[in-house]
Amino acid sequence: MSTSRLPWHLLAFAVVAVWGVTFVSTKVLISAGLHPAGIFLIRFSLAYAGIWVLALLSRHPRPDRGSPARLWSHYRRDELMFAFLGLIGGSFYFLTENTALAHTQASNTSFLVCSSPLWTILFSLIYRRVRHDRFADAMERVDSGWLLALGTLLALGGMALMLFDGQRVQVSLRGDLLAIGAALCWALYSLFIGRMTDEYGPLFATRKVFFYGLLGILPFLPYGEFAQPAVFCRPEVWGNLLFLGLCASLACFVAWNEVTARLGNISAVNYVYLNPVFTLISATIILGEHLTPTAAIGSAMILGGVILASQRGRPARN
Repeated sequence: MSTSRLPWHLLAFAVVAVWGVTFVSTKVLISAGLHPAGIFLIRFSLAYAGIWVLALLSRHPRPDRGSPARLWSHYRRDELMFAFLGLIGGSFYFLTENTALAHTQASNTSFLVCSSPLWTILFSLIYRRVRHDRFADAMERVDSGWLLALGTLLALGGMALMLFDGQRVQVSLRGDLLAIGAALCWALYSLFIGRMTDEYGPLFATRKVFFYGLLGILPFLPYGEFAQPAVFCRPEVWGNLLFLGLCASLACFVAWNEVTARLGNISAVNYVYLNPVFTLISATIILGEHLTPTAAIGSAMILGGVILASQRGRPARN
């Protein structure tokens, strides 16, 4: 590991540690009666307000990027790409993840979502074969060798064990499938956000993702209020909302987008497989959750498969 890249690896580790706790934080809010889409709306609204403050106060040392407070991208195609990233990495990702938490354990959701590095590798292989554009050039090269095949099979086998664990209630299957959907969304987000952050800067890129993510969640909001007003007076509710909005979204998204641009899409997303470690610890302490023996074996297979498959990544850029 290069010494110059060490701070970015440490930052990636810190971000993933925070994101591991968010599964438990969101589960607490859902248990308090908040709607999954409503949690996202409040979370990203706080983050969007904060990102505007940072954009207005920041200095931009790279003139080619322009001011982070400007309204639009340089080109229409880039604006469309930010809209796609806001939908796939914002509203769709969090809608599937938050809804999954309403139907299954926080630890289950985290372990399934941590399969996103594997999907990122597979999507990168496909994209680089069919496209030869600036996004393909920015992606890390991956060899489709036997380690990737073995890791893929191992991780998929682990997911199957978790999905069809007969010791859990049947309704959790829906939550597990939604969690896999969230992993696919994050993998697609990871393919392109690094290049866009490198071109536009982390503040502008993150602000765009927040904006289009908020637009994308509007059709999924429930009619009427999504929680009783008295709920927001409870310390565990507003405390978790502030944590999710300002720390896990505002600070961590800015940091993660920059980390992805510095390390590469695969090297960065590989840190996601540490997510369940922090989720499992916090879920055990706060929620009293425990993995069934079958789910524990499946979780270990997912982690092992993702780590094994990730060993084939090599940087495409110097």
